[in-house]
Amino acid sequence: MYAVTTAFLTALATSHTMVARVDAYYAGAPTLPNLPFTDGAVTVDRGSKTRRSLSLTIADPRYLPWAATDPLAVYGQQLVVSRGIRYANGAEEVVPLGTFRINEPTGDVRTGPVTLTGTSMECAIIDDKFQVPTSTRGYGGCVDAITALVRQTLPDSIIVNLTAGTRNPTCAVATWDANADRWDAVTQIAAAMQAEIYVDAQNRFVITDLPDVVNGTVAWDIAEGEGGTLLSESRTMSRTAVCNAVVASGENSAAGSAPVSAISKDTSLTSPTRWGGPYGKVTKSISSALWTTVGACQAAADYALFDAIAPNIQTSIASLPNPALEGNDIIRAISVGRKYRYLVQSVTVPLTATGSFALTLRGGKEDAA
Repeated sequence: MYAVTTAFLTALATSHTMVARVDAYYAGAPTLPNLPFTDGAVTVDRGSKTRRSLSLTIADPRYLPWAATDPLAVYGQQLVVSRGIRYANGAEEVVPLGTFRINEPTGDVRTGPVTLTGTSMECAIIDDKFQVPTSTRGYGGCVDAITALVRQTLPDSIIVNLTAGTRNPTCAVATWDANADRWDAVTQIAAAMQAEIYVDAQNRFVITDLPDVVNGTVAWDIAEGEGGTLLSESRTMSRTAVCNAVVASGENSAAGSAPVSAISKDTSLTSPTRWGGPYGKVTKSISSALWTTVGACQAAADYALFDAIAPNIQTSIASLPNPALEGNDIIRAISVGRKYRYLVQSVTVPLTATGSFALTLRGGKEDAA
């Protein structure tokens, strides 16, 4: 979660004044500060290749772009979005919601409104397909390879390694063909170091460990009743995507190595998903050219199993808005006499006081705290 003050979190559950701002930029320079809008929302989704997306509505048709350099045109123009709180003394505390490349403005030229969509800057890496076969050869570590591939597209991009110990393991040699997806290559390298990468609210490419719902730090409590922010909650339990064995395999012709594989199974006698128990036998297969040894495959299988056996309990929560939440955050829902930890799978943050704030959570682990 973006770092906010205790006063900010306290104010979310009380009467307060929200503020939101959208500024337009082109080629790194501001072109239209404090763009007037009537509606909008930012969605953060862990399941999307572009982690953050923006929808915006502007009443005035004069903002509809005509020229390539107009503030809301689609030739590299960006919108920087934030939302926060204005306290009773007039002071404001604002958190960033992201930097978005404008993709598609549309509207009636006489009456408006202008509506547009935008996506976070993974989109630039996705668009920049490899023009020639490209290899990780020559890069010592996984972070070095990721940095090089990202900065070949966005030379000024900020890459932040937030993994435990800021690890940077040796990167195996792998090659991607011409026209292959550059972002897929980047995410494969991150997966090879048991991590993930995404663009955060501050427009940084962040490499981080996969979140641990059981042992991770709770970012925010959502509770019902007086002083709480919980409005409603629904819950679904499913077998979908819950596996109790993972087979990891690697085959790398670029490195000249033989095919390798390893398997990891849930063997805990107390686990409801234990292999061969009442749950049955459900196998998931994963592969990467970056796993060139049995040890690398075993580490990948073990790491993937941790997520594969997590309960698929999807909870949708309506809450008073907290714009500081990130897609990897762990929250604790306190309702109907229970405390459960969840991973934030997606969150939609409205840019107006009347918009709806929605959380989709996954995992679900009872918390004794």
